Amino acid sequence: MVGGESFLGQPITDVNPAQHTRPLNRQRLSRTPPHSLLMSPQQSTFPALKRRTMDNRPVRTKRTGAVRHLLLAAAFLVCSSQLLMVDANSWWSLGLTPMQRPEMYIIGAQPLCSQLSGLSQGQRKLCQLYQDHMTYIGDGAKTGIKECQYQFRQRRWNCSTVDNTSVFGRVMQIGSRETAFTYAISAAGVVNAVSRACREGELSTCGCSRAARPRDLPRDWLWGGCGDNVHYGYRFAREFVDAREREKNYPRGSPEHARMLMNLHNNEAGRQAVYNLANVACKCHGVSGSCSLKTCWLQLADFRRVGEFLKEKYDSAAAMRVGRKGKLELLDKRFNPPTTQDMVYIDTSPDYCLRNETTGSLGTQGRLCNKTSEGMDGCELMCCGRGYDQFKTYKHERCHCKFHWCCYVKCKRCTTLVDQFVCK
Repeated sequence: MVGGESFLGQPITDVNPAQHTRPLNRQRLSRTPPHSLLMSPQQSTFPALKRRTMDNRPVRTKRTGAVRHLLLAAAFLVCSSQLLMVDANSWWSLGLTPMQRPEMYIIGAQPLCSQLSGLSQGQRKLCQLYQDHMTYIGDGAKTGIKECQYQFRQRRWNCSTVDNTSVFGRVMQIGSRETAFTYAISAAGVVNAVSRACREGELSTCGCSRAARPRDLPRDWLWGGCGDNVHYGYRFAREFVDAREREKNYPRGSPEHARMLMNLHNNEAGRQAVYNLANVACKCHGVSGSCSLKTCWLQLADFRRVGEFLKEKYDSAAAMRVGRKGKLELLDKRFNPPTTQDMVYIDTSPDYCLRNETTGSLGTQGRLCNKTSEGMDGCELMCCGRGYDQFKTYKHERCHCKFHWCCYVKCKRCTTLVDQFVCK
Protein backbone atom coordinates (compact mmCIF):
# COMPACT_ATOMS: atom_id res chain seq x y z
CA MET A 1 0.00 0.00 0.00
CA VAL A 2 1.12 3.51 -0.81
CA GLY A 3 1.98 6.10 1.82
CA GLY A 4 0.15 9.36 2.21
CA GLU A 5 -0.88 11.92 4.82
CA SER A 6 -3.22 11.50 7.72
CA PHE A 7 -6.21 13.58 8.71
CA LEU A 8 -3.98 15.81 10.81
CA GLY A 9 -0.86 15.93 8.68
CA GLN A 10 0.81 12.84 10.13
CA PRO A 11 2.36 10.27 7.75
CA ILE A 12 0.26 7.27 6.81
CA THR A 13 1.92 4.16 5.42
CA ASP A 14 -0.73 1.51 5.86
CA VAL A 15 -3.41 2.48 3.35
CA ASN A 16 -3.82 4.10 -0.02
CA PRO A 17 -4.78 7.78 0.23
CA ALA A 18 -6.38 7.67 -3.20
CA GLN A 19 -9.47 6.14 -1.64
CA HIS A 20 -10.87 9.54 -0.60
CA THR A 21 -13.27 11.68 -2.50
CA ARG A 22 -11.56 14.91 -1.42
CA PRO A 23 -8.57 16.00 0.70
CA LEU A 24 -8.99 16.06 4.43
CA ASN A 25 -8.09 18.86 6.82
CA ARG A 26 -4.51 18.92 8.05
CA GLN A 27 -4.92 20.51 11.42
CA ARG A 28 -2.59 18.92 13.98
CA LEU A 29 -3.59 17.51 17.33
CA SER A 30 -2.11 18.98 20.50
CA ARG A 31 0.44 16.69 22.09
CA THR A 32 0.21 18.30 25.51
CA PRO A 33 -1.01 16.11 28.36
CA PRO A 34 -4.23 16.97 30.19
CA HIS A 35 -3.89 19.74 32.76
CA SER A 36 -3.46 18.55 36.31
CA LEU A 37 -6.26 19.13 38.75
CA LEU A 38 -4.85 21.19 41.62
CA MET A 39 -6.63 22.26 44.76
CA SER A 40 -7.15 25.92 45.45
CA PRO A 41 -5.59 27.44 48.58
CA GLN A 42 -9.03 27.58 50.15
CA GLN A 43 -9.49 23.84 49.60
CA SER A 44 -6.05 22.80 50.82
CA THR A 45 -5.98 24.65 54.17
CA PHE A 46 -7.93 24.41 57.38
CA PRO A 47 -8.57 27.11 60.05
CA ALA A 48 -5.76 27.43 62.57
CA LEU A 49 -6.25 25.53 65.81
CA LYS A 50 -7.05 27.78 68.81
CA ARG A 51 -6.49 27.64 72.57
CA ARG A 52 -7.18 30.19 75.33
CA THR A 53 -5.06 31.77 78.10
CA MET A 54 -5.91 32.18 81.79
CA ASP A 55 -7.78 35.44 81.04
CA ASN A 56 -9.76 33.74 78.29
CA ARG A 57 -7.87 35.40 75.43
CA PRO A 58 -7.53 33.30 72.26
CA VAL A 59 -3.99 32.33 71.34
CA ARG A 60 -3.10 31.06 67.82
CA THR A 61 -0.89 28.00 67.86
CA LYS A 62 1.60 26.86 65.26
CA ARG A 63 0.81 23.90 63.06
CA THR A 64 2.83 20.87 63.96
CA GLY A 65 4.64 18.70 61.42
CA ALA A 66 1.99 15.98 61.79
CA VAL A 67 -0.76 18.40 60.84
CA ARG A 68 1.15 19.51 57.77
CA HIS A 69 1.64 15.92 56.67
CA LEU A 70 -2.06 15.31 57.20
CA LEU A 71 -2.95 18.28 55.01
CA LEU A 72 -0.61 17.12 52.24
CA ALA A 73 -2.02 13.61 52.39
CA ALA A 74 -5.59 14.89 52.18
CA ALA A 75 -4.73 17.10 49.21
CA PHE A 76 -3.03 14.19 47.44
CA LEU A 77 -6.03 11.91 47.95
CA VAL A 78 -8.46 14.49 46.60
CA CYS A 79 -6.29 15.19 43.56
CA SER A 80 -5.79 11.48 42.91
CA SER A 81 -9.51 10.76 43.09
CA GLN A 82 -10.27 13.62 40.71
CA LEU A 83 -7.62 12.48 38.23
CA LEU A 84 -8.93 8.93 38.42
CA MET A 85 -12.43 10.17 37.69
CA VAL A 86 -11.20 12.12 34.66
CA ASP A 87 -9.19 9.20 33.27
CA ALA A 88 -12.21 6.93 33.72
CA ASN A 89 -14.15 8.88 31.09
CA SER A 90 -14.08 7.23 27.68
CA TRP A 91 -15.35 7.81 24.17
CA TRP A 92 -17.09 4.44 24.56
CA SER A 93 -19.82 6.39 26.37
CA LEU A 94 -20.94 7.61 22.93
CA GLY A 95 -22.36 4.11 22.43
CA LEU A 96 -24.61 4.45 25.48
CA THR A 97 -25.73 8.07 25.04
CA PRO A 98 -28.32 8.84 22.33
CA MET A 99 -27.00 11.48 19.92
CA GLN A 100 -28.81 13.74 17.52
CA ARG A 101 -27.44 14.36 14.07
CA PRO A 102 -25.57 17.69 13.77
CA GLU A 103 -28.10 19.14 11.32
CA MET A 104 -30.85 18.73 13.94
CA TYR A 105 -29.29 21.31 16.27
CA ILE A 106 -31.04 24.67 16.11
CA ILE A 107 -29.23 27.98 15.67
CA GLY A 108 -27.90 29.29 18.96
CA ALA A 109 -27.93 25.89 20.67
CA GLN A 110 -24.87 24.54 22.44
CA PRO A 111 -22.42 22.95 19.94
CA LEU A 112 -22.51 19.20 19.55
CA CYS A 113 -18.91 18.51 20.59
CA SER A 114 -19.21 20.41 23.87
CA GLN A 115 -22.14 18.19 24.87
CA LEU A 116 -20.30 14.90 24.37
CA SER A 117 -18.56 13.53 27.46
CA GLY A 118 -15.55 11.26 27.43
CA LEU A 119 -13.68 12.91 24.54
CA SER A 120 -10.01 13.81 24.91
CA GLN A 121 -8.63 17.10 23.66
CA GLY A 122 -7.60 15.63 20.30
CA GLN A 123 -10.87 13.76 19.87
CA ARG A 124 -12.81 16.94 20.55
CA LYS A 125 -10.86 18.71 17.79
CA LEU A 126 -11.70 15.91 15.38
CA CYS A 127 -15.32 16.17 16.47
CA GLN A 128 -15.33 19.86 15.55
CA LEU A 129 -13.88 19.08 12.11
CA TYR A 130 -16.08 16.05 11.38
CA GLN A 131 -19.30 16.54 13.31
CA ASP A 132 -21.27 14.37 10.90
CA HIS A 133 -19.01 11.43 11.85
CA MET A 134 -19.87 11.47 15.55
CA THR A 135 -23.20 9.69 15.22
CA TYR A 136 -21.48 6.78 13.49
CA ILE A 137 -18.65 6.70 16.02
CA GLY A 138 -21.37 6.23 18.63
CA ASP A 139 -22.93 3.49 16.48
CA GLY A 140 -19.55 1.80 16.21
CA ALA A 141 -19.00 1.94 19.97
CA LYS A 142 -22.47 0.50 20.55
CA THR A 143 -21.82 -2.30 18.04
CA GLY A 144 -18.52 -3.12 19.74
CA ILE A 145 -20.10 -3.21 23.20
CA LYS A 146 -22.91 -5.51 22.05
CA GLU A 147 -20.49 -7.86 20.29
CA CYS A 148 -18.27 -7.95 23.37
CA GLN A 149 -21.26 -8.94 25.49
CA TYR A 150 -22.21 -11.65 23.01
CA GLN A 151 -18.71 -13.16 22.83
CA PHE A 152 -18.36 -13.21 26.64
CA ARG A 153 -21.93 -14.12 27.52
CA GLN A 154 -20.76 -17.49 28.88
CA ARG A 155 -17.68 -16.20 30.74
CA ARG A 156 -17.28 -15.05 34.31
CA TRP A 157 -16.59 -11.55 33.02
CA ASN A 158 -19.42 -10.89 30.58
CA CYS A 159 -18.52 -7.38 29.40
CA SER A 160 -21.17 -5.76 31.59
CA THR A 161 -21.55 -1.98 31.44
CA VAL A 162 -21.73 -0.25 34.81
CA ASP A 163 -22.41 3.41 33.93
CA ASN A 164 -22.57 5.85 31.03
CA THR A 165 -19.20 7.49 31.78
CA SER A 166 -16.53 4.84 32.26
CA VAL A 167 -18.85 2.26 30.60
CA PHE A 168 -17.04 -0.84 31.89
CA GLY A 169 -15.89 0.53 35.23
CA ARG A 170 -12.65 0.00 37.14
CA VAL A 171 -11.90 -3.31 35.44
CA MET A 172 -10.55 -1.35 32.45
CA GLN A 173 -7.80 0.12 34.63
CA ILE A 174 -6.12 -3.31 34.58
CA GLY A 175 -4.13 -4.16 31.44
CA SER A 176 -5.66 -7.65 31.18
CA ARG A 177 -6.79 -9.84 28.29
CA GLU A 178 -10.35 -8.60 28.77
CA THR A 179 -9.23 -4.99 28.47
CA ALA A 180 -7.27 -5.87 25.33
CA PHE A 181 -10.36 -7.38 23.72
CA THR A 182 -12.51 -4.39 24.68
CA TYR A 183 -10.13 -1.93 23.03
CA ALA A 184 -9.86 -4.07 19.90
CA ILE A 185 -13.58 -4.70 19.41
CA SER A 186 -14.52 -1.04 19.98
CA ALA A 187 -11.92 0.17 17.45
CA ALA A 188 -13.24 -2.42 15.00
CA GLY A 189 -16.77 -1.13 15.56
CA VAL A 190 -15.76 2.40 14.54
CA VAL A 191 -14.10 1.15 11.33
CA ASN A 192 -17.22 -0.86 10.51
CA ALA A 193 -19.68 1.99 11.15
CA VAL A 194 -17.73 4.74 9.35
CA SER A 195 -16.97 2.52 6.33
CA ARG A 196 -20.66 1.67 5.95
CA ALA A 197 -21.71 5.31 6.39
CA CYS A 198 -19.38 6.31 3.52
CA ARG A 199 -21.07 3.82 1.20
CA GLU A 200 -24.52 5.06 2.16
CA GLY A 201 -23.57 8.68 1.42
CA GLU A 202 -24.02 9.88 4.99
CA LEU A 203 -20.61 11.59 5.30
CA SER A 204 -19.41 14.64 3.42
CA THR A 205 -15.73 13.64 3.17
CA CYS A 206 -16.03 10.15 1.68
CA GLY A 207 -18.12 8.07 -0.68
CA CYS A 208 -18.10 4.61 -2.20
CA SER A 209 -14.97 2.50 -2.05
CA ARG A 210 -12.34 3.12 -4.71
CA ALA A 211 -10.38 -0.03 -3.98
CA ALA A 212 -8.35 -1.42 -6.86
CA ARG A 213 -9.72 -4.34 -8.84
CA PRO A 214 -8.53 -7.67 -7.37
CA ARG A 215 -6.04 -9.43 -9.62
CA ASP A 216 -7.74 -12.80 -9.30
CA LEU A 217 -11.14 -11.47 -10.43
CA PRO A 218 -12.20 -13.02 -13.79
CA ARG A 219 -11.81 -10.63 -16.72
CA ASP A 220 -15.44 -10.82 -17.82
CA TRP A 221 -16.66 -9.73 -14.38
CA LEU A 222 -17.21 -6.00 -13.80
CA TRP A 223 -15.54 -4.27 -10.89
CA GLY A 224 -17.79 -1.46 -9.72
CA GLY A 225 -20.91 -0.89 -7.72
CA CYS A 226 -20.77 1.02 -4.45
CA GLY A 227 -18.58 -0.81 -1.98
CA ASP A 228 -17.92 -0.17 1.70
CA ASN A 229 -15.10 2.38 2.02
CA VAL A 230 -13.00 0.38 4.46
CA HIS A 231 -9.88 2.38 3.55
CA TYR A 232 -11.42 5.61 4.81
CA GLY A 233 -12.99 3.89 7.81
CA TYR A 234 -9.62 2.47 8.81
CA ARG A 235 -7.84 5.82 8.54
CA PHE A 236 -10.45 7.85 10.38
CA ALA A 237 -10.77 5.26 13.16
CA ARG A 238 -7.00 5.32 13.63
CA GLU A 239 -6.95 9.10 13.99
CA PHE A 240 -9.93 9.29 16.33
CA VAL A 241 -9.49 6.24 18.56
CA ASP A 242 -5.71 6.59 18.95
CA ALA A 243 -5.87 10.34 19.63
CA ARG A 244 -6.49 9.81 23.35
CA GLU A 245 -3.38 7.63 23.70
CA ARG A 246 -1.02 9.62 21.48
CA GLU A 247 -1.58 12.91 23.25
CA LYS A 248 -0.37 11.45 26.56
CA ASN A 249 3.22 12.13 27.59
CA TYR A 250 4.32 9.46 30.04
CA PRO A 251 7.98 8.73 30.85
CA ARG A 252 9.39 6.01 28.62
CA GLY A 253 9.43 2.67 30.39
CA SER A 254 6.87 3.66 33.03
CA PRO A 255 3.79 1.48 33.73
CA GLU A 256 1.58 4.22 32.24
CA HIS A 257 3.68 4.26 29.06
CA ALA A 258 3.43 0.47 28.81
CA ARG A 259 -0.35 0.67 29.12
CA MET A 260 -0.47 3.30 26.39
CA LEU A 261 1.54 1.04 24.06
CA MET A 262 -0.76 -1.86 24.89
CA ASN A 263 -3.88 0.16 24.06
CA LEU A 264 -2.42 1.36 20.74
CA HIS A 265 -1.45 -2.18 19.75
CA ASN A 266 -4.89 -3.61 20.51
CA ASN A 267 -6.64 -0.71 18.74
CA GLU A 268 -4.65 -1.58 15.64
CA ALA A 269 -5.49 -5.28 15.96
CA GLY A 270 -9.20 -4.44 15.96
CA ARG A 271 -8.93 -2.15 12.93
CA GLN A 272 -6.94 -4.67 10.95
CA ALA A 273 -9.50 -7.37 11.70
CA VAL A 274 -12.19 -5.38 9.88
CA TYR A 275 -9.79 -4.30 7.12
CA ASN A 276 -8.48 -7.80 6.37
CA LEU A 277 -11.81 -9.60 6.64
CA ALA A 278 -13.47 -7.35 4.05
CA ASN A 279 -14.11 -9.44 0.94
CA VAL A 280 -15.42 -9.25 -2.60
CA ALA A 281 -19.20 -9.55 -3.11
CA CYS A 282 -20.77 -10.11 -6.53
CA LYS A 283 -24.22 -9.92 -8.07
CA CYS A 284 -25.45 -11.71 -11.18
CA HIS A 285 -27.11 -9.97 -14.14
CA GLY A 286 -28.83 -11.55 -17.08
CA VAL A 287 -32.11 -12.80 -18.51
CA SER A 288 -34.02 -15.10 -16.14
CA GLY A 289 -31.09 -15.28 -13.76
CA SER A 290 -28.67 -16.64 -16.36
CA CYS A 291 -25.80 -14.81 -14.64
CA SER A 292 -24.22 -13.91 -17.96
CA LEU A 293 -22.63 -10.88 -16.28
CA LYS A 294 -21.37 -10.26 -12.78
CA THR A 295 -20.74 -6.99 -10.96
CA CYS A 296 -18.45 -7.11 -7.93
CA TRP A 297 -17.48 -4.69 -5.17
CA LEU A 298 -15.70 -4.56 -1.80
CA GLN A 299 -17.93 -5.46 1.14
CA LEU A 300 -17.40 -5.55 4.89
CA ALA A 301 -17.59 -8.92 6.59
CA ASP A 302 -20.45 -9.52 9.00
CA PHE A 303 -19.44 -8.04 12.36
CA ARG A 304 -20.19 -11.32 14.12
CA ARG A 305 -17.35 -12.84 12.10
CA VAL A 306 -15.09 -9.99 13.23
CA GLY A 307 -16.06 -10.66 16.84
CA GLU A 308 -15.31 -14.38 16.52
CA PHE A 309 -11.95 -13.61 14.91
CA LEU A 310 -10.98 -11.23 17.72
CA LYS A 311 -12.20 -13.74 20.32
CA GLU A 312 -9.65 -16.20 18.92
CA LYS A 313 -6.99 -13.52 19.21
CA TYR A 314 -8.09 -12.98 22.82
CA ASP A 315 -7.54 -16.66 23.61
CA SER A 316 -4.02 -16.52 22.13
CA ALA A 317 -3.08 -13.03 23.42
CA ALA A 318 0.61 -12.48 24.25
CA ALA A 319 1.80 -11.50 27.73
CA MET A 320 4.15 -8.51 27.47
CA ARG A 321 6.38 -6.35 29.66
CA VAL A 322 8.35 -3.14 29.25
CA GLY A 323 11.88 -3.71 27.91
CA ARG A 324 15.03 -1.68 28.48
CA LYS A 325 14.33 0.45 25.42
CA GLY A 326 10.91 1.40 26.70
CA LYS A 327 9.10 -0.89 24.27
CA LEU A 328 6.85 -3.88 24.88
CA GLU A 329 8.57 -7.25 24.70
CA LEU A 330 7.44 -10.82 25.27
CA LEU A 331 7.30 -12.03 28.84
CA ASP A 332 8.21 -15.53 27.63
CA LYS A 333 10.83 -15.52 24.89
CA ARG A 334 9.91 -19.05 23.80
CA PHE A 335 6.88 -17.75 21.91
CA ASN A 336 6.89 -15.89 18.62
CA PRO A 337 6.53 -12.11 18.92
CA PRO A 338 2.98 -10.84 18.29
CA THR A 339 2.07 -9.29 14.96
CA THR A 340 -0.09 -6.20 14.49
CA GLN A 341 -3.10 -8.52 14.20
CA ASP A 342 -2.53 -10.14 17.60
CA MET A 343 -3.62 -8.89 21.00
CA VAL A 344 -1.25 -8.14 23.88
CA TYR A 345 -1.69 -7.61 27.61
CA ILE A 346 0.59 -6.59 30.50
CA ASP A 347 -1.40 -7.60 33.62
CA THR A 348 -2.91 -10.89 34.70
CA SER A 349 -6.71 -10.97 34.81
CA PRO A 350 -8.32 -10.44 38.23
CA ASP A 351 -10.54 -13.01 39.89
CA TYR A 352 -14.01 -12.44 38.49
CA CYS A 353 -15.63 -14.93 40.89
CA LEU A 354 -16.43 -12.48 43.67
CA ARG A 355 -17.51 -8.88 43.68
CA ASN A 356 -14.51 -6.62 44.24
CA GLU A 357 -14.83 -2.83 44.30
CA THR A 358 -11.07 -2.39 43.92
CA THR A 359 -10.69 -4.34 40.68
CA GLY A 360 -14.19 -3.61 39.40
CA SER A 361 -15.21 -7.27 39.30
CA LEU A 362 -18.98 -7.75 39.57
CA GLY A 363 -18.70 -11.42 40.55
CA THR A 364 -20.85 -14.29 39.28
CA GLN A 365 -23.49 -14.39 42.02
CA GLY A 366 -26.92 -14.55 40.40
CA ARG A 367 -25.56 -15.55 36.97
CA LEU A 368 -27.32 -18.30 35.02
CA CYS A 369 -25.27 -21.44 34.42
CA ASN A 370 -25.58 -24.71 32.49
CA LYS A 371 -25.71 -27.72 34.79
CA THR A 372 -24.72 -30.21 32.09
CA SER A 373 -21.89 -28.20 30.53
CA GLU A 374 -18.23 -28.77 31.37
CA GLY A 375 -17.18 -25.48 29.76
CA MET A 376 -16.92 -21.98 31.18
CA ASP A 377 -20.73 -21.70 31.15
CA GLY A 378 -21.07 -24.79 33.34
CA CYS A 379 -22.23 -24.33 36.93
CA GLU A 380 -18.99 -25.72 38.36
CA LEU A 381 -16.75 -23.14 36.67
CA MET A 382 -19.19 -20.23 36.43
CA CYS A 383 -20.08 -20.43 40.13
CA CYS A 384 -16.43 -20.92 41.19
CA GLY A 385 -17.35 -23.93 43.35
CA ARG A 386 -19.88 -22.00 45.48
CA GLY A 387 -22.81 -24.09 44.28
CA TYR A 388 -26.04 -23.06 42.59
CA ASP A 389 -29.76 -22.76 43.15
CA GLN A 390 -32.38 -24.41 40.95
CA PHE A 391 -35.77 -22.97 40.06
CA LYS A 392 -38.43 -23.47 37.42
CA THR A 393 -39.64 -20.88 34.95
CA TYR A 394 -41.95 -20.72 31.96
CA LYS A 395 -40.42 -20.35 28.52
CA HIS A 396 -42.48 -18.94 25.66
CA GLU A 397 -41.55 -19.59 22.03
CA ARG A 398 -43.10 -19.89 18.60
CA CYS A 399 -43.87 -23.39 17.37
CA HIS A 400 -45.83 -25.36 14.75
CA CYS A 401 -45.17 -22.76 12.08
CA LYS A 402 -46.90 -23.18 8.70
CA PHE A 403 -46.56 -21.34 5.41
CA HIS A 404 -49.82 -20.07 3.92
CA TRP A 405 -50.28 -19.13 0.27
CA CYS A 406 -49.67 -16.34 -0.34
CA CYS A 407 -47.48 -15.24 1.41
CA TYR A 408 -47.11 -15.41 5.17
CA VAL A 409 -46.09 -17.76 7.95
CA LYS A 410 -48.41 -18.47 10.87
CA CYS A 411 -47.12 -19.90 14.13
CA LYS A 412 -48.54 -20.99 17.46
CA ARG A 413 -47.20 -19.93 20.82
CA CYS A 414 -45.97 -22.75 22.99
CA THR A 415 -45.23 -22.55 26.71
CA THR A 416 -42.92 -25.00 28.45
CA LEU A 417 -41.74 -25.34 32.04
CA VAL A 418 -37.95 -25.46 32.19
CA ASP A 419 -35.31 -25.74 34.91
CA GLN A 420 -32.81 -22.94 35.39
CA PHE A 421 -29.73 -22.78 37.58
CA VAL A 422 -28.32 -19.67 39.24
CA CYS A 423 -24.96 -19.27 40.98
CA LYS A 424 -25.03 -18.77 44.74
